[in-house]
Amino acid sequence: MPLLNKTEARSSLLSAAPTNPPSGRSSSWSAARLALTAFFTVDGFLFASWVVRIPDVRAQVSASHSALGLALLCISAGAVATMALIGRLCLRFGSRRVTTASVAVFALATALPAHAHSVLALGAVLLLFGAGYGAANVAMNSAAVDLVAELRRPVMPSFHAGYSLGGLLGAAVGGLLAGRISAAWSLAAAAALGLAVTAVAGAALLRAPAALPRPAASGTTAGTATETATARPSGHARLLVVLLGLIALCTAYGEGALADWATLHLTDDVHASASTAAAGYASFAFAMTAGRLSGTWLSERLGQTRVMLLGGLAACAGMATAALAPSVPLALVGFVLVGLGLANVFPLAIAQAGAAAGPQGVATASTLGYAGMLIGPPVIGFLADALSLPAALLTVAASSALAGLLALTVRRHRAA
Repeated sequence: MPLLNKTEARSSLLSAAPTNPPSGRSSSWSAARLALTAFFTVDGFLFASWVVRIPDVRAQVSASHSALGLALLCISAGAVATMALIGRLCLRFGSRRVTTASVAVFALATALPAHAHSVLALGAVLLLFGAGYGAANVAMNSAAVDLVAELRRPVMPSFHAGYSLGGLLGAAVGGLLAGRISAAWSLAAAAALGLAVTAVAGAALLRAPAALPRPAASGTTAGTATETATARPSGHARLLVVLLGLIALCTAYGEGALADWATLHLTDDVHASASTAAAGYASFAFAMTAGRLSGTWLSERLGQTRVMLLGGLAACAGMATAALAPSVPLALVGFVLVGLGLANVFPLAIAQAGAAAGPQGVATASTLGYAGMLIGPPVIGFLADALSLPAALLTVAASSALAGLLALTVRRHRAA
């Protein structure tokens, strides 16, 4: 991903933060940080607004599980196809400008799925939806990396907590509106809110002083971006990165499955109402928010390996509970466990990949992670048609446990 091929100062932020962060402006909630947090939050809100309306849109286009899975695949396909281009645009025009434009496109695309009346049309609009989503996330994270470099504090989890909070709010609002207004009006209202936030936050972000690169760490030599991007990690480091990328893949597979199939599982298998089913994704989003807000605290006290191991096992237990639950309350408890368990596994895996091999490590692990998001929807859809949706969701429990166990393998290889 081109946005990751920047200076050593920026990529090194994926490792531990300095022990003595500076005071003053870098420790405050600057206008740029507030604006970026607003962008992350509205990004999660828009995506969740779509998620809770998936059952309505599926009924509108009369899609089977497998057909819906292929349509949902278009979201990931559009996102992955856009990421490399957006990375280059960030380098050329600046990540803040691209962030503002990308979130505006994503907001507009959010209103489109409710107007599709066939599976083919739904797939086409979801390609655009996914392109906007992928572009927004690449640009926002690129801008956040610049800001973290200036602040010299590990504030990246706060941005992702904003995304999770937005998902919680989007699911909650969507659940309240379900059964009261149509999907078309609900998604149009979400798009209008997204455009309003983009206008306000974009103006603040573009007016804020540009982030300054972080000085090179003591004992290192500051190289050019080209020198940093072309530095080749050792074979041992590359193996660590692949293992960490597999952890990211397993985690992203689970996150994508919950986003795309949680509401359908509750409505079709547990026989919940539309508004109650929206609470399934809301509970997952709430747990993800709480988990990410406490991620730094947990990592400092338990160690990153324990957080990843326990998180993977907790997500496994939670997904098995949610998939096999005979009642809605028990299923919701399972979704909460999945959210708490998966909250910090992906961020810690990507951070460790960057510490092991710099920008190339982050790029490789991120690509594998996105592959998990890409394969999740169709795999769940086809397994649901062949077996059942609860049986298909048990693969999420297996992948979560595998992610936790791989963390132990990473620790052994690091110690070797």
